[in-house]
Amino acid sequence: MRLPGIWKSEYHHHSAYEDQFALTEQLWDHGHVDWVASEFVLTHDAVLHRPDGMRLYVTDRPLHPHEFVVAPLEPDDTRLKPHHFVGVAEPNGIAVPDDPVRASTRITRRLLPRYEHALQAVRRNAAEQPEPPHRPAPPQVAQVVTLTWYDNGALGAPYTSVPEQARMTLYAHGFQYHPHQAAFLLPAAYGEDGRALRIRAVAHRLAEQGIGVNLRHAAPPTNAVLPPSLPTAARGHHR
Repeated sequence: MRLPGIWKSEYHHHSAYEDQFALTEQLWDHGHVDWVASEFVLTHDAVLHRPDGMRLYVTDRPLHPHEFVVAPLEPDDTRLKPHHFVGVAEPNGIAVPDDPVRASTRITRRLLPRYEHALQAVRRNAAEQPEPPHRPAPPQVAQVVTLTWYDNGALGAPYTSVPEQARMTLYAHGFQYHPHQAAFLLPAAYGEDGRALRIRAVAHRLAEQGIGVNLRHAAPPTNAVLPPSLPTAARGHHR
């Protein structure tokens, strides 16, 4: 094939089905070539590579004796990480005839421009964000409101555990103070969806004020420990 630039080729013969995986797992393709590699035993293939990092996978097209499939391989560069490929469209491969001139023309016009665009995008991502975009830990806060789901379905917090600055926020979002329980409670009449919306709104508002919010279930009640039973002989002695 007469492709633009200087290309070298490597031929591989596969004596076992598993031998093809070393390359097919590097395919930068989620289309026809990826399907071919996963559905057929491919006894041989070749890799064309250029000094700028481009690599093309070539093998026979199954069920089409006078055609080949050609697909890009992912760049062999240890500096590139999975997050650099996020948002970059797969360049995908194509089928070409066994005529060298026609095959080269089709690859040059259809495949190489997509491949070059994808490579540039991935390398740009690597330059702009070398490390994965891990989420930072939340800031430490001095005050926290812990809302508790109680066993009877009530949701709220003891009055004394709620920071003074947070009390008006709870009032504003539907929490009611019950003096006989000494607690702020969110009425069950709002329903599950209604209470979920109010909890989300409270958490958002308190976060703006620098106050953390926890949501927990009440600790299950501990069962009373029964005293050990008396031995049979002892029970008979007291008759």
